[in-house]
Amino acid sequence: MAAAPQGQSSNQSQVLIVTGGSRGIGAATGVLAAQRGYAICVNYLERRQQAEDVVRAIAKNNGRAIAVQADVSSEADVVRLFETADRELGRLTALVNNAATIEPQMRLDCMDAARIHRMFATNVIGSFLCSREAVRRMSTRHGGRGGAIVNVSSGASRVGSPGEYIDYAATKGAVDTLTIGLAKEVAEEKIRVNAVRPGFIYTDLHAKGGEPARMDRVKSLVPMNRGGQPPEVAAAILWLLSNEASYVTGAILDVSGGR
Repeated sequence: MAAAPQGQSSNQSQVLIVTGGSRGIGAATGVLAAQRGYAICVNYLERRQQAEDVVRAIAKNNGRAIAVQADVSSEADVVRLFETADRELGRLTALVNNAATIEPQMRLDCMDAARIHRMFATNVIGSFLCSREAVRRMSTRHGGRGGAIVNVSSGASRVGSPGEYIDYAATKGAVDTLTIGLAKEVAEEKIRVNAVRPGFIYTDLHAKGGEPARMDRVKSLVPMNRGGQPPEVAAAILWLLSNEASYVTGAILDVSGGR
């Protein structure tokens, strides 16, 4: 675990956990949130060096951040992640459920059960467990002062990703449903729950799926005729976390170039 120097201003009381925060959308979200006054817990699974690079980038701008390794599909790891943030950063006020996995492109008739279990363990169970821990800290029912959760879904939940990732698409459909249901469940407890649904975004997740140049193939499907960048998604996430979205909950914001 790496920690940034204590250099933040005295009014920096917002604490954010970003799961899967070492790269892509998660890293962009952490950096932007730090610029807006949040103390950041950068969660990562394996990419320690990249997570520490995010922490250093935040520290360079006098922000406060820590990097914490945890597998969000593990209940024990999730509990440890949140307890570490409690101890080192203070009272949690925001959560971004960004951690997700993908596997090589294939049709359903070629998938085995192990792959499907892995996909749902990280993308769905991880979001549920992290949201549970956030609610336990932020809900007025548990003595908290409120807060905000943003789930990172995917445009795949709308189109199904046939022939490529229908298991991934199904997990993101579950994330959409979690967003809507949990938003209603905790609305009176001063917690807002929303989601962003990115379209085709330039991240290295495509390489994990077996097609590093996938964006070049699919960008013509986007009305804006280009792929998106992680900071563009991060900006939408930060708006949903902010007081500017104080009357927004249960919403799913498409960040997809019109697709």
